[in-house]
Amino acid sequence: MEKPSPRDHRRLEIIPIVGLPEIRPGDDLAGHIIGACEAELGLADEDVLVVSQKVVSKAEGKLVSVDPDDPLSHKPLVLEESVRIVRRRGDLIISETKHGFVCANAGIDRSNVESGVVALLPDDSDRSARRIRDAIRGRIGKTTAVIVADTFGRPWRRGITDIALGCAGIQAVLDLRGTDDALGRELNVTEVCIVDELAGAAELVRGKADGIAVAVIRGVNPAWFGEGSVATDVIRRPEEDLFR
Repeated sequence: MEKPSPRDHRRLEIIPIVGLPEIRPGDDLAGHIIGACEAELGLADEDVLVVSQKVVSKAEGKLVSVDPDDPLSHKPLVLEESVRIVRRRGDLIISETKHGFVCANAGIDRSNVESGVVALLPDDSDRSARRIRDAIRGRIGKTTAVIVADTFGRPWRRGITDIALGCAGIQAVLDLRGTDDALGRELNVTEVCIVDELAGAAELVRGKADGIAVAVIRGVNPAWFGEGSVATDVIRRPEEDLFR
């Protein structure tokens, strides 16, 4: 079967959704997202919704109280949420979380939460994405994809970018091995991390301090939609990891 090419679609529209209320533990996050999206633009089939991990963690109650006067009071939680410490430097800990992600401080974050509280990563961000995707399909009959995104640093490169912690309804990695490049040469190793690219693109309109937790991306290649792919497919297996 011929594999889809990332050149099939060249134009994307990325729309920030500004009407989402403050999310509290136990809230119907999917319902709030549907309401805000419908009020803003009306969802369509093959829209991709990129949702901030922070609002998912809030809705799922992944919040822990810490000492608001001690900037290091969350450090014991970092160890609890980690299965392996990769590197320490001063107060910074790079660790592998129980989800399989390698990141700073096990993804525990004080930003965009109330003072004295930190947010942990969702237990299963792929499941969280499926719940939102299924709610959209069940309540308004639209077939969409959902990506749960968070901000990560990257080895050897300055700056941060959003990546996918979870996804539903879309391929996580587009395997182009065996297809030809623009000059007809066969690609032997090329795999494109679609969900990370979409997460990073959505962050450009969501911002870090604007309180915009959801963005809708339109124009994504329809061939990339489908079932059976999860964001944890992105994690490189230990036997393939040259740096582990």
